Amino acid sequence: MFSSLKRFLIGRPLKSTELGEQKLGKLKALAVLSSDALSSVAYGTEQILLVLSTIGFIAFWYSIPIAIGVLVLLVALILSYRQIIYSYPHGGGAYVVSKTNLGVNPGLIAGGSLLVDYILTVAVSVSAGTDAITSAFPALHPYTVGIAIALVVFITILNLRGVTESASVLAYPVYLFVLALVILIIVGIFRIINGQAPSTLHTPIGTAVPGITLFLLLRAFASGCSALTGVEAISNAVPNFKEPAAKNAAKTLVMMGVILAFLFVGVTFLAYWYGIAPKAEETVVSQLASEVFGRGVMYYFIQGTTALILVLAANTGFSAFPLLAYNLASDKYMPRMYLIRGDRLGYSNGIITLGLASILLIIAFKGQTEQLIPLYAVGVFIPFTLSQTGMIVKWVREKPAGWIPKLLANLLGAIITLTVLCIFFITKFAQVWSVLVFLPIIVFIFHQIHKHYDAVAEQLRVNPNKIPDKIEGNVVIVPVAGITKVVEQSLNYAQAIGDYVLAVYVAFDRESMLRMEEKWKRWRPDVRLVTLISYYRDLITPISKLVDTIESKAEERNYTVTVLIPQFIPKKGWHNFLHNQSSVLLRLYLLYKKNVIVSTVPYRLHK
Repeated sequence: MFSSLKRFLIGRPLKSTELGEQKLGKLKALAVLSSDALSSVAYGTEQILLVLSTIGFIAFWYSIPIAIGVLVLLVALILSYRQIIYSYPHGGGAYVVSKTNLGVNPGLIAGGSLLVDYILTVAVSVSAGTDAITSAFPALHPYTVGIAIALVVFITILNLRGVTESASVLAYPVYLFVLALVILIIVGIFRIINGQAPSTLHTPIGTAVPGITLFLLLRAFASGCSALTGVEAISNAVPNFKEPAAKNAAKTLVMMGVILAFLFVGVTFLAYWYGIAPKAEETVVSQLASEVFGRGVMYYFIQGTTALILVLAANTGFSAFPLLAYNLASDKYMPRMYLIRGDRLGYSNGIITLGLASILLIIAFKGQTEQLIPLYAVGVFIPFTLSQTGMIVKWVREKPAGWIPKLLANLLGAIITLTVLCIFFITKFAQVWSVLVFLPIIVFIFHQIHKHYDAVAEQLRVNPNKIPDKIEGNVVIVPVAGITKVVEQSLNYAQAIGDYVLAVYVAFDRESMLRMEEKWKRWRPDVRLVTLISYYRDLITPISKLVDTIESKAEERNYTVTVLIPQFIPKKGWHNFLHNQSSVLLRLYLLYKKNVIVSTVPYRLHK
C-alpha cells in the first residue's frame, strides 16, 4: 500500500543512466532557481515603505533613492556571482568559495547560513504567498498557517518527483508573474504619462521630512535588500544545468538580474507615484493593481500569479538546499544520507528535511512574514560577504590574466554586502540576534560530525602490513524460550556454524527450571542447556552476564562468540502486536557488546 501511494505521488523510479535527462536548460532553470529572487519584488518595496511609514507619508519619496541603492548592490552581486560560477562550476557557491579561500570555519559559517536561509526561503515564500491569497480572499485569514503547511507539502512532493518535472510545472507561474508585473508597470506608467494618475498622490522628491534620520534610512535600505535574497541560488546549483553548465548558469544569472532590476524599480516607482501605503490586511502589489486596473479580471490575474510565484519561490530552496547539503556531506560535515539520490534521481533526503524544517518554522512564527524577513535577509548577506571576500583572496593569490577588474568587482561587492550586514545588525538587532546563537551551534555540530567520520575511518582502515589474528573457533549461544520448531531450526543452524553450542533458558522460578531441564534431556541431549533463574522476571540481564563470562573466556583462546536469536515472523505485520518482542530487545542490547556477533534465525509462519 505504501509503495503504491509513493508511486502515485512521486512517479516511477528512474534509472541512473537517465540522470542527463534531469538537467535544466536556461529557461527552465530561470523558473526554478530565480523564482525566489523574482518573487521578492512582491514584498521588497513593501519592506522599505513599512520602515518609512514610521515617519509618515511625507517620507515615502525616499523609497526611490533607496531602490537605486538596492539596484547598485544587485549589479555588484550579479557580476560577483558570475565570476563564482566560472571559477567553481561544480556548485557549492558561497560555501565552496569561502572554504577554499578563507578556511574551513568561514566556509562552514557560509554553508550553515545558507542551509538556514533556504529553510527561511521556503517559510517566507509560502507565508508571503498565503498573504497574497488572503489579501484577495479575506475570509481565509484565520486559516493562514494551515494553508501555508498544505502548500509546503505540495511543493515537497513536487520536488520529490524530480528536477525537470518541477521545472515544467514552475515555468508557467513564474513567466505569468513576470508578464503580469510587466503589464502592471507599463500600464501604470502609461496612465502617469496620460495624466490619469495625478502627481498630487505623492510628495515630490526632495521634500524636507522632519524627524528623518540616517539610522532610519539605513534601516529602510537594509529592509529593501530583502529583494536580493535568492540571487546566490544559481551559483549553488550549477550542476543542475545542461552542458556547458557554467556558461548556461552565467547567462541565466544575468537574465534573472535584468528582470529583477526592472520589476523592483518599476514597482517601487509606481508605489511612490500612486501614494501606496503599506496595510496589514492588503499587500502593496494588491493595492497597486487595484489602483491601476480596479478590482477586475486583471487585478485577480496579478494577485493570482503573485500568490503562485510567492508560493513556488520556495522551490529555489528545494533546488539549492539538497545540493548544498550534498557538498557539506561530501566533505563529511553533514550525514551521508544527503549524498544519496532518491527514486527520481533527486537528493530526496535533503528535500524532505527542508520541507519538515520549514513547516516547523511556519508553525513557530504563525506564518507571519514580517517576523521572518529580517532573519532571512541577514542569513543570506553573511554568505554574500564571505563569498566576495573569498574571491578577493583568490584573485590576489592566483593573479590570473585580467584579474584586476575581477578583483575590483568583488571588492565593491564585499564592501556593499558587509555594509548592509552591519546595517542589519545595528538597526534590527532585536530581530536578528538569534543568528549569533544558532550559527556557532551549527558550526559546532558540523565539526562534531566531521570528527565522528574521521574517527570511524581511522578505526575501519585496513593495515596491509599487519597479519590479522586467525580465529580458532566459534562459540554459539542460543537463547530459548521453550521447545518449538523455531528453536529446533536455530539449534540446527548453530551446530552448522559453531564449534561449541550452548542453549540458554531463563526461568522465573525453580520449578519451571527443573521441568525445562527434564524436557531438554529427552529432546536434545546433544546440545548443552544452561539454565538461569531470574526472580525479578528480567530476561536480558542474566543472558548478558552469561555472554560476558563466555566472551572473556573465549577471548583467551581466540574464539568468537555468536548469539543466535530464534525469532518467528508472523504472516501479517499486525500480528507482531500480539506477541512480546523480547528477541528484538535482546538483539538491540547485545549489538552494543564489544566482541559479540549477534544474528537472527527467522522462522516464517504461514497462517
